[in-house]
Amino acid sequence: MLTVALATGRHVVIEGPPGTGKSTLLRSIARENGRAVVFVEGNAELTPARLVGQFDPAQVLAEGYHPASFVDGPLLTAMREGGLLYLEELNRVPEETLNVLITVLAEGEIAVPRLGPVRAAPEFRLIAAMNPFDAIGTARVSQAIADRMCRVVLGYQDEAAERAITTAVTGLNGRVVELAVGMARATRTHRDVRMGSSVRGAIDMALVLTGLAELRGERTPQRDTGRDAAYAALSGRIRMADGVDRTPESVIDELLDELWPAEADDPADDPGKADGPPETNPAGFRPRSRPARDRAGRTQGRAQLAAQHAAFADVSPEVGALDEAAFHALLSRDPDAAAALLADLAVATDEALRAAARRLAGRVFLRLGRVGPARARGTRRLAPAAGGDGDLDLDRTLDRWEPGPTRRPGPADVVTRHWTASRRAVALAVDVSGSMQGQAVALAAVAAAGVVLAAGDGLVPAVVAFGPGVRVLQAHGARRPPEDLLSDLVALRGHGTTDLAAGLRAAAAQLAGAVADERLVVLLSDCIHTAGDDPASALGGIDRLQVLVPLGGADAEAAAAALAARRGGLAQTVRRLTEVGPALTRVLA
Repeated sequence: MLTVALATGRHVVIEGPPGTGKSTLLRSIARENGRAVVFVEGNAELTPARLVGQFDPAQVLAEGYHPASFVDGPLLTAMREGGLLYLEELNRVPEETLNVLITVLAEGEIAVPRLGPVRAAPEFRLIAAMNPFDAIGTARVSQAIADRMCRVVLGYQDEAAERAITTAVTGLNGRVVELAVGMARATRTHRDVRMGSSVRGAIDMALVLTGLAELRGERTPQRDTGRDAAYAALSGRIRMADGVDRTPESVIDELLDELWPAEADDPADDPGKADGPPETNPAGFRPRSRPARDRAGRTQGRAQLAAQHAAFADVSPEVGALDEAAFHALLSRDPDAAAALLADLAVATDEALRAAARRLAGRVFLRLGRVGPARARGTRRLAPAAGGDGDLDLDRTLDRWEPGPTRRPGPADVVTRHWTASRRAVALAVDVSGSMQGQAVALAAVAAAGVVLAAGDGLVPAVVAFGPGVRVLQAHGARRPPEDLLSDLVALRGHGTTDLAAGLRAAAAQLAGAVADERLVVLLSDCIHTAGDDPASALGGIDRLQVLVPLGGADAEAAAAALAARRGGLAQTVRRLTEVGPALTRVLA
């Protein structure tokens, strides 16, 4: 596919997890076609000047702007030579830098200030690579870029291919390779792992296992040696799912028990997987004690739950039981129905069922929330500053500089361009009054997870729940474990009245002390207040108000639109889980 795309003049983005051979594939095709490859590492510090090129400051000061004083960057180098520009980690590159590529992709040309237009040779192609599974430091690629490129998706190789790769790289084969590949592959399908190891982990495990066995004087590698090798090779490559309270090492122990049981002498005695994971808690898993979650509130009996949810009997076949396998099967078939059921199970009268549902809710709603908003690219831009680090802004430096006797600009005369970002403080206000039940609570919980995850390592958002009264679940700047926060949120279920003004004032109070350029409140409510003051009187201290209306309704949507408009925001209705992510992307952009 990639060969045909390049031969027909298309630019391509290769999408796939680490270790799937993206770079190897490109270099192999380039060698076969005798094409030069210009490599660029995509990251948040890649500026347009570093990608395109820039004038040499010394030559400009001595001779002025001339084409000969321009130093080509990787983009112009590949365009002039008709080579392949390989841009790794496309979704880590700032949008301002990616915009440089739009005319290059569409017209094969770029206009460089003071240099003029540069036309690409006919053989020039852009090949970009991106990892869709790593959310840290990434953002969605704009439609303007995506629309100008073909997309080739690479998945992990099959087991036979991964064994062949491991053998080719390590020179090993047989039992050690089977174990290493089996362990690496098993990490990708484990229920508690968000992203598992690639074949690189299998290669490292095979080499470390044989080397460690030789060092310890073992003719045949022993199980303890296999465990140590697996820890070293795989633990750093495993990313645990959000809300899971265990370590990568405990997952490795569990998988090793399946692939190499403790009673076996070597990995060949049981190279395959067992029928399934043990039913007891695996090593390293420690359920947390959360006594605050058991506070009394509105509860629902089993008969009421069965009447509201068709799958209740399958998920909870008897008193105190919650069948997680049945729940996850429902989640895969009908996510909305499963989420609504879980939200109501969190307030079940059955105490054991309620506790199990709240533990599960934190993990499930966090996972569902991961498909929510990507970090907005627009919050970062290149700005000039006197002195400091960054790329030299030659034009501004020359405008600012007044030549002295030495005819050399001093540090105070130099102007650079560096990435800057505005700081935004966010508070989430969630309606937990009597009107919020089932699906509405599930939508609110997923939206809350999306807001918390979108904050990343930045300013920690405040989370406020309100109904007849107000409760602060997370103070601004004081991070709680996200699974604890969501478990507490779904456990709250108010009676009757809604004091919306009190909720808005509490959110504003959380943001009052924040050092930020904008104070944003995201409100999850039908905006129909039945107690307290007029909500419009409680907007002081809020720069922007964005409203998500779970399930909608004509009165709710009208009230939400009117309230959001008072602070320059939007009111959006979300009726299904799939609508939460796009809505949050718009309000947090």
